[in-house]
Amino acid sequence: MRLDKLIANYTLLSRKEAKQAIKKGRVQVNGQTLKKVDQHLDPDQDLVSLDGESVRYQPFIYFILHKPAGYMSTTKDGQTAIVTDLLPQDLVQIYDPFPVGRLDKDTEGLLLITNDGQLSHDLLSPRKKVDKEYYAEIAGIVTAEDQAAFASGLAIDQGETCLPAELFIDQVDLDSGRSQIRLILHEGKFHQVKRMFQAVGKEVTYLKRLRMGGLRLDPDLDRGDYQEVDKASLLALLHLDETEARASQRKEDQK
Repeated sequence: MRLDKLIANYTLLSRKEAKQAIKKGRVQVNGQTLKKVDQHLDPDQDLVSLDGESVRYQPFIYFILHKPAGYMSTTKDGQTAIVTDLLPQDLVQIYDPFPVGRLDKDTEGLLLITNDGQLSHDLLSPRKKVDKEYYAEIAGIVTAEDQAAFASGLAIDQGETCLPAELFIDQVDLDSGRSQIRLILHEGKFHQVKRMFQAVGKEVTYLKRLRMGGLRLDPDLDRGDYQEVDKASLLALLHLDETEARASQRKEDQK
């Protein structure tokens, strides 16, 4: 990778500011000051610093966020709080991360945030069959008939039919007419959980995503907090080859 590109990509400096910093002797590689902006280096091996502070080469970031209600699963809105507001803003400026898929504004739970577009595509692709598990509280008594309807492929509004889903009844309160359930989906239609229960005459009053494939929400992770996810674990989940992924990234870095 070119030295000026590494400085621009992994600090808050622009490409122009990175070149100026290099020319002024503010950048060191393996302890030596380099002033050649187009110097190529191996970011996995060479140690780079700016003004004495280490510049960490990390092309992709992966965070599991415990999304609270009230935040939009987008990177831009202007009026409403968005999920990237919950991350350190210097990190957001450097990496420009985005949520993988969406959770409704009033839905809580696991949300993966990354800047890895290929991994996001793989996680959301129907071909990868990455299932999603939800916990929900329902106004209405969920029955065995509902379970059978969900398992057979439920017809919802607008003429859509859902793939078979696994519905588990955790608790039913006959006095209050409320139920607690878990639902495993194998697709991601718009507002799918809410629309499925509407189709059987019930209403979702609380919704939380617990799992996405092999990624589970840590019960000790508070609402609004996040934790870093190991890249190798994510690749293993998708049965991807890390060597191929790294080679692909190197081609991009050399541009």
